[in-house]
Amino acid sequence: MKVKENNEPPVVQLLNNEIVLRVPDGADLETRRSVLQDWYHLQLEMVIPPLITKWESILNVSVRRFSIRSMKTRWGSCTPKTRSIRFNLELVKRAPECLEYIVVHELVHLLEASHNSKFKTLMDRFYPKWKFYRKELRSLPIKA
Repeated sequence: MKVKENNEPPVVQLLNNEIVLRVPDGADLETRRSVLQDWYHLQLEMVIPPLITKWESILNVSVRRFSIRSMKTRWGSCTPKTRSIRFNLELVKRAPECLEYIVVHELVHLLEASHNSKFKTLMDRFYPKWKFYRKELRSLPIKA
């Protein structure tokens, strides 16, 4: 990532596969962090809805709402009763397949709330490589 200071409003750009953070001259660390976090949030807001739509159709479930937040110990969570799903903001920094695995994982919880054998059978059926992506995510720190 490159940080460039200028006299314009803050913006994040992706140029040649590199993140460029442009901030006003003298912007403090918290301002820089906030601008970058907002950009990460927007990136996930663009890619998660199509994944949810795709997997709602495949799994024959429906999500009432989803949110994106910073979480210290989880990549995602689901409340089946309210059909609400939460995604960890840090997923934006992971491979797209890892994000899709978490989407599928959380939507499968709408069919089976616990991580029992039925849940694992559903994951095997719908996302056969799920164990690979789970292992990959478990090998990485949640909070970078």
